Amino acid sequence: MTAQNLLVELFVEELPPKALKKLGDAFAQVLAQRLVSQGLAPQDAVVTPFASPRRLAAHITGVLARAADRAVSQKLMPVAVGLDASGQPTPALLKRLGALGADASAVAGLRRAPDGKAEALFFDSVAPGVDLAAGLQSALDDALAQLPIPKVMTYQLESGCDLPGWTSVQFVRPAHGLVALHGSSVVPVKALGLQAGNATHGHRFEARIDPVPLPSADAYADTLAADGAVIASFAERRAEIQRQLAAAAERVGGGCRPIEDDALLDEVTALVERPNVLVCEFERQFLEVPQECLILTMKANQKYFPLLDAQGRLTHRFLVVSNIRPDDASAVVGGNERVVRPRLADAKFFFDQDRKKTLQSRVEGLGKVVYHNKLGTQGERMERVRAIARSIGQQLGGDLLAKQADTAAQLAKTDLLTDMVGEFPELQGIMGGYYARHDGLTEDIAFAIEDHYRPRFAGDELPRNPVGLVVALADKLETLVGMFGIGNLPTGDKDPFALRRHALGVIRMLTERDLPLDLTGLVRAAVPAFGSLITDPTEALTDFMFDRLAGSLREQAYSAQEVDAVLALRPARLGDVARRLQAVRSFAALPEAAALAAANKRIGNILKKSDGVGASVNAALLAEPAEQALAAAIGATVPGADARFEQGDYTASLQALAALRAPVDAFFDGVMVNADDPALKANRLALLQQLHTAMNRVADLARLAA
Repeated sequence: MTAQNLLVELFVEELPPKALKKLGDAFAQVLAQRLVSQGLAPQDAVVTPFASPRRLAAHITGVLARAADRAVSQKLMPVAVGLDASGQPTPALLKRLGALGADASAVAGLRRAPDGKAEALFFDSVAPGVDLAAGLQSALDDALAQLPIPKVMTYQLESGCDLPGWTSVQFVRPAHGLVALHGSSVVPVKALGLQAGNATHGHRFEARIDPVPLPSADAYADTLAADGAVIASFAERRAEIQRQLAAAAERVGGGCRPIEDDALLDEVTALVERPNVLVCEFERQFLEVPQECLILTMKANQKYFPLLDAQGRLTHRFLVVSNIRPDDASAVVGGNERVVRPRLADAKFFFDQDRKKTLQSRVEGLGKVVYHNKLGTQGERMERVRAIARSIGQQLGGDLLAKQADTAAQLAKTDLLTDMVGEFPELQGIMGGYYARHDGLTEDIAFAIEDHYRPRFAGDELPRNPVGLVVALADKLETLVGMFGIGNLPTGDKDPFALRRHALGVIRMLTERDLPLDLTGLVRAAVPAFGSLITDPTEALTDFMFDRLAGSLREQAYSAQEVDAVLALRPARLGDVARRLQAVRSFAALPEAAALAAANKRIGNILKKSDGVGASVNAALLAEPAEQALAAAIGATVPGADARFEQGDYTASLQALAALRAPVDAFFDGVMVNADDPALKANRLALLQQLHTAMNRVADLARLAA
């Protein structure tokens, strides 16, 4: 049967731009999957999604007009149930055959085959392949039903029923056209009250003809581009916008480049059908405003691409992606320049007004802002952060760092009360840094205020200086301890206070800056700042944070065994974790590793069952040659391993222990630990305790045992 390519398009009103790409991909993939499952398309069919502001479409290769017939074998029932003693069909068998559209004449053709311990009857038949019209209808219904629609609209059909306007339809946006072409033939399917045809609509204003007839499935993209002035492919349209942005920046010169923002590029791609990038500009006086404010208002409110110079500074020019290509674009350019001017003027006004008050003068206002009904106001929260920051600063840098951290923590949240942050919440912290400099505060304090939210997401930079690092740690610890202390824990995919992100932020700072701080100690030291507001969450929160660390490490290609072995010891200094993991990996590659890990596990089990173990080994009670040899090996090996451990050379420390394999094996082969003589037993347990301690300084080696 000859296969041809299939094109299905749904023409709708403007789709939500942030969801367009996902909608287009889902529509094409589900449609193709359903056709493949029905035998109408091959497993290796090439699926091309199309998505523009007013259409979702899919092109699928190698689709059959009718699927091939399929051999079907259906188990009926055990032979003993279907046939009586004389071999005649029972009423139960005849009833089952009738349900399948067969009668008693089919009994002779039933197949017998083993089915477990018994023999069963099977009815073999041929199921006719599904027709494309029926199969595509089913696939189309499924594709529409499974679309990840952010919000459904209800609208009424304009025509096509006996009582126009009385039939309601639900979809992401009102649909106005349906195309289904198999080669050049229309497939008679329906969707959302529409009958499939072979014509679509192009650009609202620049299409050469309307409607746009499609000669075949394969001509879809080219015809729509030539006659409809539409680039139907999301990917091609995105690439064209990128090309035009780069070309426009090059025309401006001076090493200018458009700001890089994939989310903005995707959104703009979803807003235009025929992109046309134009260069616009605004008055240079607005460059007195922090560039973050101008960039944010241009991107968020207007979907413009600001132009940066070679040094990364904002210029007074920006790029607009227009949806039309007039011969004279001056009106479009002028219109966009007029639109952006009030936005920038608002930003300048907010900036000028905010600087009339110092950050210090806003501290009192934090007491009027509710943070959480169980944890008080932002003012009370600020005092807790200050206390935690002073404690951490004292540990890391003494009185000077503690004082700087206290000042920065006091002022860190005050920009929440400014007009600029009220208009653009994304600028919190950033504006605080600018206002701190305006108030004459030092760069250390300004950077700390700006950076105390970092890291804000995976891969974000850490705070730039020690003051910022201390305040960022204090801020995140206050949130974690407070929320865990009132039982407000993350559940499933719900984490409204971003506690998982805060935990990873603390872990990254402790790890990547190799801070000499104990995680459990940090959590415990933060608890007193809350007084009687919370229940001590140290144990639960520490477990949570080590779980987050374990998950993060596994994502970095460390095995579960390696991670469990290291984190089982709850290392006091997280900066050591990476070196410990590398040491464990190197140790596991040694031929002695498996035997020592198994022995370590055995020793641990023995010690758990013992009631108290002596602290020292009495050499006079070492009666057996094997235990004497083990004691000697420990004495010769462990001091060197311990010295390397203290130096931070964990790999060498663990590898030195490989020399213990033979004496450990000999000990368990020739010595009875649970001797009848209590003194001998206690001495042997003390020897094993000494060995166990030496073997588990870097990691719990028992976790490496298979």
